[in-house]
Amino acid sequence: MDFSLSEEEKAIRETARTFIRKEVMPLEHEVLRRERNHQPSLDRSELRELQLKAKKFGFWGLSTPEEYGGMDLPAVMQSLIWTEIGRSFVPFRFGGEADNILFYANEEQKKEFLIPTIEGERISCFAITEPGAGSDAANIKLSARRDGDDWVLNGEKTFITNGNDADFAIVVAVTDREKGARGGGTTAFLVDREMGWRSEFIQTMGEGGPASLIFENVRVPSRNILGEIGQGFELGMQWIGKGRYTIPSHALGIAERALQMAIDYANTRETFGRPIGVNQAIQWMIADSETELEAARWLVLRAAWTVDQGMDPRHSSSMAKLYGAGMVNRVVDRVLQIHGGMGYTRELPVERWYRQVRLYRIFEGTDEMQRLILSRDLLRGYTMIGGHLA
Repeated sequence: MDFSLSEEEKAIRETARTFIRKEVMPLEHEVLRRERNHQPSLDRSELRELQLKAKKFGFWGLSTPEEYGGMDLPAVMQSLIWTEIGRSFVPFRFGGEADNILFYANEEQKKEFLIPTIEGERISCFAITEPGAGSDAANIKLSARRDGDDWVLNGEKTFITNGNDADFAIVVAVTDREKGARGGGTTAFLVDREMGWRSEFIQTMGEGGPASLIFENVRVPSRNILGEIGQGFELGMQWIGKGRYTIPSHALGIAERALQMAIDYANTRETFGRPIGVNQAIQWMIADSETELEAARWLVLRAAWTVDQGMDPRHSSSMAKLYGAGMVNRVVDRVLQIHGGMGYTRELPVERWYRQVRLYRIFEGTDEMQRLILSRDLLRGYTMIGGHLA
């Protein structure tokens, strides 16, 4: 593996870094003020304005195929850009994206759902998690019963990202309970909010929050089935799998920014007449953080490289997700400790990161699920030690 970047790739990364530094980071003070007053960090129009500015820089649809106006960047390049986005805690993302499984839509569905989402005219959310089905996604209960040419949905989804703002939801529902989720018993539906589902905000320890989605006799026409009947669980796993290397990519940016803050503080904060950075306790926290950060970087890049090579990325992506999520939690914890009382206040973003990154060990596959995947691959001989396919 050669991760040296071409001149074009270096230019793309530098342009992304410049955009984040000049257009996004200046908003941080206002974002912190709003969050302290329990207001939204960015409203929909502000995010849209930033995304259109980024489009002028050439950043639109990092993973979107060129035929839909996107950049269709390799996974390694996308990973590098997600790291740049992670340097700021402003909840920004480049526009021109759509859920990866939306590309399974037929031509009519693409006009109604995919294209407007890519253009930023509509917001989607993906709904598979339920109160009794988190890591065990195959245990979903929300049902879809056929009624003529329609399907009637009943049940609840929970912890749905974008669920409070979404114009439509991609909902995985049980259509044949006897077959079970893995046996073709679930189907994905494209469900407009106007069809009758409602969302309820869930308070969390982080900023913003996910939603519960309530479906009570929500009628969905058969033309709104995404993919094929019985393909729901398969599509759901494809959706979840895409986040396995993007999440730790984002974590790298957070860890880099936070660690630099700790270094700067250790060089300027004095106790007993000298900078705290001369103390071995502080030095070791900085050294451990840099070592773990660099280790996570190579795991993430290897996972992204595996995607670009057309290889099965599940094992390497699980390692990247597991280690990257743990790494950023440990680094931010040390950074808060180095800042002492100031790190615990809301004057700095450190405590905000502390709350934010705790989620990384839970969503899109918990630490425990990643360990289960990794150990199962090895014990069953699916993968050899070192991550090579058996």
